[in-house]
Amino acid sequence: SLAAPGASVIDADGMICMPGFIDTHWHLWTTVCRPVMRIDGPKRGYFPVSNALGQHYTPVDSYRSVRLGLMEAIRAGATTVHNWAHNVRSPGHADAELRAMRDMGVRGRFAYGPAQGMPNDKPMDLEGLAGIQKSWMPNDGMLTLGICSRNVGASQTALRGSLGIDMVRTDWGGARALGLPISLHTSGPSPIQQLEQANLLGPDLQLVHPLLTTAEDRAILEARGVSYSIAPMGESRRPAKAGVIQLAELLEAGVKVSMSIDHTGTFNCDFFQCMRVLYNLHQHRMGERVPLTARRLVRLATLDGAIDLGISDRTGSLTPGKRADLILVRTGDINIAPVGDPYEALVSFAQPQNVDTVIVDGRILLRANRFSALDSADVLRQAQDSISGLLKRAGWST
Repeated sequence: SLAAPGASVIDADGMICMPGFIDTHWHLWTTVCRPVMRIDGPKRGYFPVSNALGQHYTPVDSYRSVRLGLMEAIRAGATTVHNWAHNVRSPGHADAELRAMRDMGVRGRFAYGPAQGMPNDKPMDLEGLAGIQKSWMPNDGMLTLGICSRNVGASQTALRGSLGIDMVRTDWGGARALGLPISLHTSGPSPIQQLEQANLLGPDLQLVHPLLTTAEDRAILEARGVSYSIAPMGESRRPAKAGVIQLAELLEAGVKVSMSIDHTGTFNCDFFQCMRVLYNLHQHRMGERVPLTARRLVRLATLDGAIDLGISDRTGSLTPGKRADLILVRTGDINIAPVGDPYEALVSFAQPQNVDTVIVDGRILLRANRFSALDSADVLRQAQDSISGLLKRAGWST
């Protein structure tokens, strides 16, 4: 019963209308490195490639890579993205990534991080962080700011840096002095009790990759209000010694959880597939001991993400008073029709190609499978220019 004289009408007959997907951890700056990454060659895997080429990035490369990643995000039905930027080589690089987010029209958080190759005994650029906060925050409410930290203690991904508690206090203390939230990978032995003993845990902290937590860890997280972001695609590829995705254990312990894409260097952006992988692995490990429904998985990919990023008052559900962040999913396509329960259809059958319309803050970004607010050919052309330049500066060939 809205009164909107002259407004255009979108015919959503035969479609599922739902909140847009909310990603809570994505290294968008690595997207243009796709052409040289390999899943079957350790020397050209995600970590060594992004670390080596990352040290040659200019702000222009950062801008172009983030735009490419966000174009895929929009096409897949994402309306909010947590840009986990752990290659901020200068405040200019941070500014470039924020401009890319603004120009693409998505909602999200920019997590200001260290630079690839940065020494562990060097603090992150807190002065640059403060400058970015002053120049970008507050804005129109679409973008927020935080930091992403180097790993704490031992790690399975040493190329990303590893901090002792004293340096953690320096980096995190600087962020907290500015009132900014913190995000941290836990790719290795759990640092949770070490951080608890140092009085560093709090509701402003998001952890990523719940693979090796203990029951005591999870009780601490629940008590401190810490959240955990799960990246199903990347985590499901890790070797057995790296641990297992502990969604069931976190749900049982009452820890806040959300879902993330991680990166799109060696797999694509597909929130539907992420939900399926989580369900399959959960059933393989837990069966019916810890029930997990299709409805709960859709919430994990939408409202839980908004709660994790502290924006559930604005987005994450189709609720009166919230901003218009929503998508339409076609149900007449061959891979999904005929549809019974919509939650079952989304989790078991849907694909990014079924996303018909994407609206962020009331602005139509995708309509009838066509981008309505960007030149996709230009985004792709500029991304190709960047990877060609990066390879040349690094002395690499494809």
